[in-house]
Amino acid sequence: MLEQQLRHPTVAGIARGDLEEAVFRAWLGQDYLFLHDYVRVFARLAWQAPDAHLGDLVELAHSTFFEELSLHRALAGEFGADLAGAVKGPACAAYTTFLLETAASYGEGLAAIYPCMWGYSTLGRMLAANPPAEPRYRRWVDAYADPAFVMLTGRVATMLDEAAPDPERARAAFVEGMRHELAFWDVPA
Repeated sequence: MLEQQLRHPTVAGIARGDLEEAVFRAWLGQDYLFLHDYVRVFARLAWQAPDAHLGDLVELAHSTFFEELSLHRALAGEFGADLAGAVKGPACAAYTTFLLETAASYGEGLAAIYPCMWGYSTLGRMLAANPPAEPRYRRWVDAYADPAFVMLTGRVATMLDEAAPDPERARAAFVEGMRHELAFWDVPA
């Protein structure tokens, strides 16, 4: 499904640096709303985490809330996006509902959040190999190709391995997360 994301018109437009600004503004609003719930998912998982990973999940929530949302606010200013007026579209609502519900189980919740982190980290690194010339899209690519983001993604993978959830249920949560990731690129009109 990662290849499908890479070929998706929204991702391909970001990669080329020529995505219609209206599409990016709409996507940015959806992602902004998504990230607020993503912080809640990290907090729910932190509540269940073993002591060894409590700090990791708190750091992920902090990083998402302060760094990633700051990037979105900065890009919103540059693209003229109205984040305060954004309303969740069906893909965003379905994805955040899935994540918040799945996070009731620590191991399955980690499996459900991993596609987002792994997908953005991988897409960021792939797009950074031939970055868009348009500086606003390049800033987005650079954020997800950043070694610090790659490191956070690796920490989630370690937590998932250590949690050792039921393999079938974890695989189902991961696959469902990947489906939501792909659907999320379809920006609501």
